[in-house]
Amino acid sequence: MCGRYVAATPPAELAAQLGVTEVRAEDLGPRYNVAPTMPVYAVAESHGIRSLGTFRWGLVPSWAKDASIGSKLINARAESVADKPAFRNALARRRCLIPADGFYEWERQGPRRRQPFYLRARDGRPLTFAGLWEVWRDPQEPDGELVRTCTIVTTGANAEAGRVHNRMPVLLAPSTWDAWLDRDNHDVASLQGLLVPAPDGTLELQPVSNAVNDVRHEGPSLLDPSEEQQQSL
Repeated sequence: MCGRYVAATPPAELAAQLGVTEVRAEDLGPRYNVAPTMPVYAVAESHGIRSLGTFRWGLVPSWAKDASIGSKLINARAESVADKPAFRNALARRRCLIPADGFYEWERQGPRRRQPFYLRARDGRPLTFAGLWEVWRDPQEPDGELVRTCTIVTTGANAEAGRVHNRMPVLLAPSTWDAWLDRDNHDVASLQGLLVPAPDGTLELQPVSNAVNDVRHEGPSLLDPSEEQQQSL
């Protein structure tokens, strides 16, 4: 799964890298401990316009009675995404790109110890997660605010991620962005063909401080490994 990541690249830079036509996102500032239910950047396309917006992490289907379901739908498994009622419509019509500088995974090192690792692109560029999005309004407030939410699609781990966890986010290459974002593309089989592990050698990983375990902790120091942790690799 993917339950925590880093989003430190400014929206203007993301827009340039992702071919965005319109920036609708507020500047959230650099964040090194993005957690579920927080606002996040995502790129979606509508009427030929590719826009960078702000979404809440944790997908809330349009039919949901309340938004609390979103905390359970932060990830969508690639293997079953087309069959799950919560994700099926979004896969067919509402797909997005979720940019990240890197993500965290935890390795079990005993019955009570889990070591966090930070995984990022070997070439230093931001990663692009495959995502799905939805719009939800509280059925008890028909004139209430529309809430845009998203989820990260996950798949089996590649060689690097597999050192610490058996799953990872789907990382989409630039050559696949147009097909993934195209709302007129309803070929679910071809879309699922994009939801595969990143090629081996794409990522590098490093152990980081347990400080990242607490969502209240923030800042670039979360990425600094201790000398002891470096020696354990």
